[in-house]
Amino acid sequence: MVGSYRLSLELFSLVIGSLIAYQAIDATGRIAASRLAVHRWIWYGVGGWMIGVGLWSVHFVGMLAWLPQEAGAFDPVLSVASGLAALAVGLGLLWVADCPSLGRLRWLAGSLALGVGVAFIHMFSEGAMHVAGGTRYQPKVWLWWVLLCTFGVASGLRLMHAFRSRARRRWGLRASLSVAMGALICVLLELSTRLSHGSGTVLPAETSPGALWLGSVVSLAAVLSMGAGLALSELVVRLYVRTQRLSGSLDQLNNQLHHLATHDPLTGLPNRHLLAERMERALARARAGHGHLAVLYIDLDGFKTINDTLGHSFGDELLRGVAERLAGVLHIDSLARMGGDEFVAVLQHMRSPDSALRIARQLIGLMQESFAVRGIELRVTPSIGVAFHPRDGESVEDLIAHADAAMYEAKDGGRNGYRCYDASMRERAVRVLTIQRGLQTAVEDGSLSLHFQPKHCGNTGALVGAEALLRWCHPELGAVPPLEFITVAERSGQIARLGEWVIREACRQLREWRDRGLSTVRIAINLSPLQIQQTGLVDVAAGIVGAAGLNTSQIMFEVTESMAMRDAERTTAILRDFRAHGFEFAIDDFGTGYSSLAYLQKFQVRQLKIDQFFVQALDEGGHEPRAIIAAIIELAHTLGMEVVAEGVETAGQAHVLRELGCDQVQGYLLARPMPAVEFERHCLAGAAA
Repeated sequence: MVGSYRLSLELFSLVIGSLIAYQAIDATGRIAASRLAVHRWIWYGVGGWMIGVGLWSVHFVGMLAWLPQEAGAFDPVLSVASGLAALAVGLGLLWVADCPSLGRLRWLAGSLALGVGVAFIHMFSEGAMHVAGGTRYQPKVWLWWVLLCTFGVASGLRLMHAFRSRARRRWGLRASLSVAMGALICVLLELSTRLSHGSGTVLPAETSPGALWLGSVVSLAAVLSMGAGLALSELVVRLYVRTQRLSGSLDQLNNQLHHLATHDPLTGLPNRHLLAERMERALARARAGHGHLAVLYIDLDGFKTINDTLGHSFGDELLRGVAERLAGVLHIDSLARMGGDEFVAVLQHMRSPDSALRIARQLIGLMQESFAVRGIELRVTPSIGVAFHPRDGESVEDLIAHADAAMYEAKDGGRNGYRCYDASMRERAVRVLTIQRGLQTAVEDGSLSLHFQPKHCGNTGALVGAEALLRWCHPELGAVPPLEFITVAERSGQIARLGEWVIREACRQLREWRDRGLSTVRIAINLSPLQIQQTGLVDVAAGIVGAAGLNTSQIMFEVTESMAMRDAERTTAILRDFRAHGFEFAIDDFGTGYSSLAYLQKFQVRQLKIDQFFVQALDEGGHEPRAIIAAIIELAHTLGMEVVAEGVETAGQAHVLRELGCDQVQGYLLARPMPAVEFERHCLAGAAA
């Protein structure tokens, strides 16, 4: 080739080629990392412009480094055409590389198309120089240009796509590979120039000093602009990253707050608020015909005992284990913790309602396996209520309430099973709710009252005491059975207030009878399991008795045998505290529990009340009922206790009890529970006799 060789311009070409490669890699990564469309278009524009400037500059400077003969003027039109082709190739490079996986077809087709574009850049650049003697454009030379340019573009595309992932954007590796790519660009450019002009003598650089000056200026301008562009993009990215981190921290904080507001902190399951939102969407899909929907209300049997005996930390770990096991069968998005030991599952997209029953049985079977908590094997079983849409309700509230009612039916039916909701459960649930709401105002509205059932001496029949029994007449429901409303009061946490009212009313009645000169007797008051666990109950009772001006010996409290033995050591301490204040105690329903003689002696109660089951069995004949009652009486007398037989309904029962030496009798044979006015007449009659 006849011309001049300039080493300085060749080095500038290497620098520009390296910057092109680095800019292409950098822009590809920026585009891939952008999540907003506007950010992607900005990086397309910046990256395409910088790559285009680099391609145009490297061709211009590279050709000046191997200037063919003496250059004359430059053609501005062809120079602009070369620049536009360079910009198009820059954008094309970014578009082809911007994909998750660069397939072979996209890679080869893109390389060929862009290779043709680079060949046009080369052709326009040579034509713009108007070199003396012209430039030979032959098909064979053009084909070689396209092949060389296609090879270079293919190499560049692979390099760009390899660094598209954020994890592989290492600065040192990018820089070294960019230099290697720049050297490849220079080699391919020199080969293309040699193909255009053939071989010949290279003249000294002094033959065209203007070309050296022009090439240096263009090189410096290109290097400075591309370097400034890279520096500016890096600065913008750093500011953006810092802003995103701050925004991300706020978003993360908001997400954490939202998660805390919508999820149970103990199990990580959705809470009732998130459950309601998801149920609304599930109901909308069910109404649109996308399968059947059912709600399962799950309560753990025996969890309270574990929580009370082993501690709340054990209970928390157990709940986490239960949640994990339930989530293994149910989709976690359809499972929620309602609070305590209660969970709700929403089953949707079911082909038939039978699918819900199958899942309920599967959950029951799954929960039969024990849980290992801190080396202790614990076992809880589920009681499950099932409600179906739309049969059992159209709203979130109705379905959950009805499934809850069915769950209580499962508990009442023996636990460790499931029940499907029916209308009768709704009626019972409404009645329970009505009772619960009525009890909230029962103390104030005067609907509560005390009935008194007399206790008589077993030998003489004289009145020796009475048992105070709570009665309630609801304004709408009428007289509510004590067992029913007391159970509701215990579940709703109102039993303590009712129990205090009973003590206060009994003392008021005793004070009134005493002030009127009537003969008073000792009144027995029943305590519920929850009430006796109440902190400070003995002080409250002693305060009420003292305020009424009575003696604590006039009040006797009764607890059932099973309740006393539930926590015998604690019961012993409680009874000791009551005795210290002068109160006497009786063990009710004796014979139905599992009292040990040791604890019976520790309790030091005043009376044992024989359960009516044994009393009524006396009429059936046979030796066993009589022998059992005789043994209880003998045991009680040996321990210095009185014996009361309750549920005496026939003269034959009374006769046998008198023969066995029973101290007191109580039952319908002698008198039914009666209001205070009638009991007053009974007392007066007894006193007159």
